[in-house]
Amino acid sequence: MKTFDVLASILLVVGGLNWGLTGFFQFDLVAAVFGGSSALLSRVVYAVVGLAAIYGILAWRTMTKRWCVAASRS
Repeated sequence: MKTFDVLASILLVVGGLNWGLTGFFQFDLVAAVFGGSSALLSRVVYAVVGLAAIYGILAWRTMTKRWCVAASRS
């Protein structure tokens, strides 16, 4: 599960950076890389980032407990 937590976190960072670029510079990096905001691949990326956000919301407490236990073992 820790690997999934890291993957979800990376996707949330990607989504956050994309929103930051969109807000500050009106530049959608995902759309630029994958062929426009309505392109299938762009929509897949948007959907996966959205699922990562939902996972992050639902698993927040579990993730923090899991990571704190792992850090205390090190």
